Amino acid sequence: MTASDTIAADASGLRIAVLVSRYHVAITEALEEGARNAFTSAGGAPGDLEIFDCPGAFELAGLASVAMETGRFDAVVCLGCVIRGETSHDEWINSAVANELAAISSRHGRPAAFGVITCNDMDQARSRSGGDRGNKGVESMNAAIVAVRVAVAIRDGAGS
Repeated sequence: MTASDTIAADASGLRIAVLVSRYHVAITEALEEGARNAFTSAGGAPGDLEIFDCPGAFELAGLASVAMETGRFDAVVCLGCVIRGETSHDEWINSAVANELAAISSRHGRPAAFGVITCNDMDQARSRSGGDRGNKGVESMNAAIVAVRVAVAIRDGAGS
């Protein structure tokens, strides 16, 4: 067990946007299902979760910024899958998206979770989207929920 496993995810009353890349759709649909299940399992109301389709993983960062700017969401969860190929495109995409989501989180003071599978092949992607290595959608949703609650505790001066 890690320290982060001891923090309970409580999604009650939270509004979260989920941005889902529709490249490698079989993988991203499994991530989306995992994120939905994690949200409702943590007490979130299904109507407080909004799902938005995105063309690819690269577009996740820009659209996460748009979602944050609305002020409607406590967090944004970005789901996608980038598989290594013959070129270095995967490194460019993964780095750009990860760095921008971190910047968006800092800029807005709300979590923008990186739920993008970065792997070498489709077997690894399947393994990480509900297979024997878990589901990155579940992990990312839980991280976003917990981060929202920690941010509230920090703002309220309720540290331990």
